[in-house]
Amino acid sequence: MPETGSGFSQRLDSLSAGLAEQGRRVTELFEHACDAVFAMDVGRARAVVDADDVIDRVDVELEQAAVGLLTDVANDGAKLEPANLRRVLTIVKINNELERAADAATEIAAKSPALSEIGQSLPDTFRVLTNSVAGILRDVTRAFERSDARLAKIVLDSEDTVEAFKSQLLRDAERAIAGGTMGVDLAFIIHELANQCERIADHATNIAEQIIYSATGAIVRHTDAGWIELPKRA
Repeated sequence: MPETGSGFSQRLDSLSAGLAEQGRRVTELFEHACDAVFAMDVGRARAVVDADDVIDRVDVELEQAAVGLLTDVANDGAKLEPANLRRVLTIVKINNELERAADAATEIAAKSPALSEIGQSLPDTFRVLTNSVAGILRDVTRAFERSDARLAKIVLDSEDTVEAFKSQLLRDAERAIAGGTMGVDLAFIIHELANQCERIADHATNIAEQIIYSATGAIVRHTDAGWIELPKRA
């Protein structure tokens, strides 16, 4: 059985570079979505929705390129090393997670018109949450680009921080409602925004799991006791 050659490596490297760029694109989209809701700027929100079209297009292109690569290997009857197969499968899975994270970011931006109507600023604690999620997106993109399992594990540990920030944000909103300083409509939007932020963080941790699998062969799963690594597979 023939070995995969330099053409395969070049195509795989190109796929990886394209996915890393997609990760940066999604991070930027999320940051722009947050800017839109903080500024209650409907125009910025529309720009986020428009930018998501590019992410959707690249999502399709990357998946088609990955499928095409595996198809060519199969047609050539070439031997594909387990590490390379893991890398291709990881690219496909991460690509899907990024597209779904981008969808959540557009949902955040979509709250801008409603916030504009209410006319009350979001609390500073929400900025803490969004900064945390943006940092996780940047870290997981770097972890993929460098095939850095250590940094991917840091991303996994960051999930608890996001959950804690979300819980604090919602508690603060409840107290503000009780104290008469926040209306129910705003509190409802804050809850929706926090849910989308948590969803994006979940996608990032799913990506981190895939990075660890690709880099080490270990399968990572979340339990009540925390993150655990299952026995490595070939």
